[in-house]
Amino acid sequence: MKILEVVALTNDIPEKHLRRGQVGTVLEVLAPGVVEVEFADLEGIPYAICAVPENSLMVLHHMPDAIAA
Repeated sequence: MKILEVVALTNDIPEKHLRRGQVGTVLEVLAPGVVEVEFADLEGIPYAICAVPENSLMVLHHMPDAIAA
């Protein structure tokens, strides 16, 4: 995963009150397979920042690969 990629949770993180499907932005690669993700509301105000295993995230795409390349 890359810094600033937009991701969605594929699993709940109950201790952070985060549910599957919530959208965040990768801030930093902390270790192999673990990234720090910021979750913010529609106004850009962060409500959670936490370490998340990459296998609990899905990268979101806003355009087809052919256009993005």
